[in-house]
Amino acid sequence: MVHKEIFETKLDAMRRERELKSARGRELIWQQINSKWLFGSYPPTGGREFDPPLRNNEKPRRRRGFFILPRISEITCQLHALINNLLIWLTRENRCNVSHLSQMKAGFVNIFGRPNAGKSTLLNVLMGEKLAIVSPKVQTTRHRIKAILTDKDFQIIFSDTPGIIEPKYKLHEKMMQAVKSALEDADVALLIVDVNENWEEADSIFESLKLRVPAIVVINKIDRAGQEKIKQAVALFEAKKYCRKVITISATSGINLKSFLKPILELLPEGEPFYTNDDISDLPTKFFVSELIREKIYQLAEDEIPYHAAVLVREFKEKTTLVKIVADIIVHRETQKAILIGEKGNMIKKLGTAARKDIEEFLQQRVFLELFVKVKPKWRENDLQLKEYGY
Repeated sequence: MVHKEIFETKLDAMRRERELKSARGRELIWQQINSKWLFGSYPPTGGREFDPPLRNNEKPRRRRGFFILPRISEITCQLHALINNLLIWLTRENRCNVSHLSQMKAGFVNIFGRPNAGKSTLLNVLMGEKLAIVSPKVQTTRHRIKAILTDKDFQIIFSDTPGIIEPKYKLHEKMMQAVKSALEDADVALLIVDVNENWEEADSIFESLKLRVPAIVVINKIDRAGQEKIKQAVALFEAKKYCRKVITISATSGINLKSFLKPILELLPEGEPFYTNDDISDLPTKFFVSELIREKIYQLAEDEIPYHAAVLVREFKEKTTLVKIVADIIVHRETQKAILIGEKGNMIKKLGTAARKDIEEFLQQRVFLELFVKVKPKWRENDLQLKEYGY
């Protein structure tokens, strides 16, 4: 009796297989292929949504378009695999006229150069916002600062990086690690050089970067040099293997954004935006607050104090009428603390007032700012303290 049931089960299976191979079965399959069931806006029950491979660092996202055939018993596995492979091939070759396969340009454009070449000024001009602090003193920038410029046809993530130097202590090493990370994910490199600095030294630094991506040399501060000198600088860098194009600008005098972006966009890959909201940076507000305070130290303090100082925002509370901010200024020695506080607290008041005005402009809110000066000997060599201060 058992053997008879097994035999009948196998017989039924064979009969179903023959039906699938019949003209009726093939007709049913192609009816399903040509219907909205395959190319509809929503996947049928039992199916799963088709998505091309994600780009590097890209988050999973919902697409509206192709959907893979569901594995149901009426469709053979061979046909299922064939159609899947066909859809994948068509998508990769970009031969399907679907809305989510746009021609948008998106990528990372990272700025490199020696200290005080004008990298931060250029970033602020490109964004129309003050995202990076600036100072006539060297080594003002200590972090990699990303700025997101989005338009209907492109998204460029610019990165301001610390000036390239030979590290002397652990803080410098952290700064050069930020440069290294920017080298690793760049799609296009902007190599900025001051027209009045030593071109050979700048060229040596650019060569040492060993770039694997196209580079544009930006000759800055042309308002401070004659035409002959500018032509010589252009000729020098145009002859270099790493250089695709040379652009001459004066970042402080302003630039034509459209003409500046054109050669960059020519080199950027096509792809979906990396950021989908309206943010102009991926860094938190507290970071920019600490940077604005540190900028005032560079502007008001003398000698080595700016290079020995760090800022830690300990409290950031949004109240109904204002934002309360409490921050510590970290220095190396007691003498530096005394200088920053000043006689009868005059210096710290002056510094706090100047910083508060800039922070209020940045936040577009009233600010109550409270500053404290603390001494942490050799913090620039202490890994734990560097991590605490955001390095």
